[in-house]
Amino acid sequence: MKGAIKGVLAEELQNSLRMEKEYKIALNKLPKGCLSLKNIKGHKYYYLVNREKDKLRYVYKGKLSDDQIKKYKEDKEYKDKYRKSLSKLKKQVKFLRSSLRGKAAV
Repeated sequence: MKGAIKGVLAEELQNSLRMEKEYKIALNKLPKGCLSLKNIKGHKYYYLVNREKDKLRYVYKGKLSDDQIKKYKEDKEYKDKYRKSLSKLKKQVKFLRSSLRGKAAV
């Protein structure tokens, strides 16, 4: 028979696992890499930079409008937010799983 606290912990574990899955899906929808500006002969060109194995890969984006630049910056902020939340959730899931492993009913 489960104790009341174990039931609450099990429910919280399920919620945390669901949220972790949603964060991963949201992260996959955002563009990979970050926006980089290069000045070439006095002109500004934008590249999307991401890492593939050990190398940096630059994907040319050309001259971007202010709205497009703002969108990339917002996406970067969302990625940072999701990564931090995902890190906290993973720690929480680890703690909940170890708490539920105990043998005595709480």
